Amino acid sequence: MAKLIVWNLMTLEGFFEGPEKWDLAFHSDAWGEELNEMSSEFGDKAGLLVFGRVTYEGMKAYWTSAEEEGETKAFMNSLPKLVASRSLTGSDWNNTTVTADIADEIARRKAVPGKDIYVFGSAELTESLLAAGLVDEIMLGVAPLTIGRGTPFFKQGTDKRGFSLITARPLKNGTVILHYGVKAMA
Repeated sequence: MAKLIVWNLMTLEGFFEGPEKWDLAFHSDAWGEELNEMSSEFGDKAGLLVFGRVTYEGMKAYWTSAEEEGETKAFMNSLPKLVASRSLTGSDWNNTTVTADIADEIARRKAVPGKDIYVFGSAELTESLLAAGLVDEIMLGVAPLTIGRGTPFFKQGTDKRGFSLITARPLKNGTVILHYGVKAMA
């Protein structure tokens, strides 16, 4: 069975973007050789990439026009992608499927043997998948800075959830990769 793994970068205070949509300037404080290598590993481990509509639109715009070449661009454009959306009906980004019923689609795909399923970004989608009990692991890259304002990755007012630490890996630039298993809700 495939695992559903969420990956995101965030600031020390828990923001995954600044005050404006797609304000990801703090990523440059987290990025470096080690995070680049880890990103390449995602391409080897992933069988499917999952996005919410907003993240999908940003990822598609970036990765289909990025001038940089490399493993990350190659897997972002070639791997199968699944988009959760009630407003989109299709996509012209290769290997992309759009679904309005993301929970059922994820549950169906997790039941099939294969490589892991990764959710990149997509805070609202992550919250709904956590509530549905579909997320197996969360990986967070915590950048060594605060930005004062932004969008929190975990929303206030959600139910208490437990996580078990799998690994904690500090990078040379001060970013820490925290890898958690999601505990079953009692």
